[in-house]
Amino acid sequence: MGLMAPWFLGFGVFFLYPLLANVYISLTRYDLITPAKFIGLDNWRFLFQDDALMTGIGNSAWILLIGVPVKITFAFLIALMISRVKRGSGILRTVFYLPYLMPLVAASLGFVVLLNPSAGPVNTVLSHLGVDGPLWFDDPGWSKPSLLLLDTWMVGNLMVIFLAAVLDVPQQLYEAAEIDGAGRLGKLWHVTLPAIRPVLVFAGVTACIDALQYFTQAYVVATSLSGGATNGAESLGYPNDSTLFFPVLLYKQGFRYFNMGYASVLALLLFAVSFCIAFVMLRRASRWS
Repeated sequence: MGLMAPWFLGFGVFFLYPLLANVYISLTRYDLITPAKFIGLDNWRFLFQDDALMTGIGNSAWILLIGVPVKITFAFLIALMISRVKRGSGILRTVFYLPYLMPLVAASLGFVVLLNPSAGPVNTVLSHLGVDGPLWFDDPGWSKPSLLLLDTWMVGNLMVIFLAAVLDVPQQLYEAAEIDGAGRLGKLWHVTLPAIRPVLVFAGVTACIDALQYFTQAYVVATSLSGGATNGAESLGYPNDSTLFFPVLLYKQGFRYFNMGYASVLALLLFAVSFCIAFVMLRRASRWS
């Protein structure tokens, strides 16, 4: 029992106490300045009256259901390509991994410049090709795909994980598949994917949790394009709340409107959804394997 004491201490201080404190704050009116006032379930009732809630859920669902599969597929295809390169694979690994080391704020600001609709290099090149480039981050219909483009550029961590898993597949399995007449697609479907399924589950769980906590890129892009220092809370979600993801809504309520009670409700909801998704995926992992 004594050997478990450090774990119990860390669990209590860094998880259990913050969780219980969050539950209590969700039952209060608290603005970080005046003492918290107990108001019962009023914050929870407001959850069903908040018009911005469904906007945040819808945007987070988009990045979860569309963004996660795109990122995982792209990272896997890059890893598969590098695994078949005989010379220069180290250079390719470095090239595709380096963007992941870029700080999120710097990368987001860099893409704001690259995708500037009037003077950005991307639209400049497209105009020379006779194509009218979109407004990218300034267009509600293109803002989330533009963020997905940024995230796909930064999948170096997933690429390295997939590359290690693909290179670890026994060659004997591929040789046996060739004897049975399997082509490249057959070996991919019947050998590679089943062999790296645990890695796919791990990547899926972590990518889903990251998607549910999607904040930095959307915050930096929205505030930099809309003048966040002057527009205050209204800058978040620019343009037209198309980048108002659930964590951004949580931040907006807690640190722009100083409504910490309702922000705690949103935080508990986010925790519950993340836990359920991770639990279901891990429970089904054995069946997938």
